Amino acid sequence: MAGVVTAAARRFHRGSALAGARLFCEAPGARLGWRRQALSGRGGGRREVLEKSRFFRRGFAFSALSYLGYEAYVFISQSAMVVHAGDQADELLDQADYLYGSGETEKLCQLLNQHKTSDNAQVLWRLARASRDLAQLSHTSAEKKRQLTYEALDYAKKALEKDPSCFSVHKWYAICISDVGDYEGIKTKIANAFVIKEHFQKAIELNPKDATSLHLMGIWCYTFAEMPWYQSKIAAVLFSTPPSSTYEEALRYFQKAEDVEPNFYSKNLLFLGKTYMKLNNRKLALLWLTKAKERLSHTEEDKQVQKEALELLNSM
Repeated sequence: MAGVVTAAARRFHRGSALAGARLFCEAPGARLGWRRQALSGRGGGRREVLEKSRFFRRGFAFSALSYLGYEAYVFISQSAMVVHAGDQADELLDQADYLYGSGETEKLCQLLNQHKTSDNAQVLWRLARASRDLAQLSHTSAEKKRQLTYEALDYAKKALEKDPSCFSVHKWYAICISDVGDYEGIKTKIANAFVIKEHFQKAIELNPKDATSLHLMGIWCYTFAEMPWYQSKIAAVLFSTPPSSTYEEALRYFQKAEDVEPNFYSKNLLFLGKTYMKLNNRKLALLWLTKAKERLSHTEEDKQVQKEALELLNSM
């Protein structure tokens, strides 16, 4: 299933430092201000804990506390430490998402590699994403790319074990499985197709408003709609009901992704154009390919999209 997922992973528009209070694990950068407000509100709770802790310390200065009072003091002090640790985790995630949104892939990897042994699913799926993105850079050697691809899958597996309720975990697990398939042959790719689809669908179920998951499901459908005859034969041998889809189904996912978050990703614009070409709708194909060509580029992938869109437009 060549290209079931491309660098679709770099989904979010520029500056998408993960916002939101991680209700859905991820959110657009435009909501960063809201996230900070949420954090400041949470800080109020922390201050309350610390104030209680100071109250008990003052109590020690004037009288001996009962054993029960001392236990309460210890509990509250520990609670303050837990809150502080939580703030540190949030700070790490915010730094990681800022670097991701800024396209600073290598700096992001350097930051997250310091936390390789983390058991936090939020850190782990970001490690998978960062490793995968580093593997996609043009100057990454073939040997290093392979290593990073398998490392990314390892991180994604661990994240899934830690938190199967997070939509981002399912999304990146599916992406990483697809990438590994490039090294394991067509039979493995096709065999993995059902697993990939299952996790993209789970990501959408957990967060129907995530445009990237919708886009990736569209890529899955598009891939199997145009699957070459020889791959279809292999699939028929492996499965009584091999994976299949249609361009119409792919179009529904691409369009829904665009409805959820307009202009969020250059490749979604490109695939809307390509799908309309497959459906012989020249007018709408021209519309979306032109949008893909004219969209401001920020990454290597954006430039590749612009180039392909221009070539397709010229061919029409």
